Amino acid sequence: MVAAIIDAIILRVVVAPVGFIFGGLGMAGMMTGLPHRGLRLFGGGLTFILLLFGSWLYEAFMESSSYQATLGKMIFGMKVTDLNGNRISFERATGRHFAKWLSGMILGIGYIMVAFTERKQGLHDLLAGTLVRRS
Repeated sequence: MVAAIIDAIILRVVVAPVGFIFGGLGMAGMMTGLPHRGLRLFGGGLTFILLLFGSWLYEAFMESSSYQATLGKMIFGMKVTDLNGNRISFERATGRHFAKWLSGMILGIGYIMVAFTERKQGLHDLLAGTLVRRS
């Protein structure tokens, strides 16, 4: 869980400048009397889209790479593998990422399952056929 928070912070730091740029342009427009609402809306929407796509690409590329982990997982010495301990493909990492949405949408029960499954798998791991292991 802490690894996921670290990853979210890293992603936010990378995407935040976009929001600041468009938010700043919106504030400048407000001070000069120029239309500003559209810029703020555009900046917020663009930031949201970048966060969605950025989190997917970040997780899928990192977990399918030779590192087999995001930076947050690396800090805690964890790796994502298939059920046999092998590196996962980009496609499987993508499936795991989007299966996390399902784990969260059902009141977080998909994450709580980690405490009750034999191999400590969440719903997203069961669906993707993955394990998170200590290196």
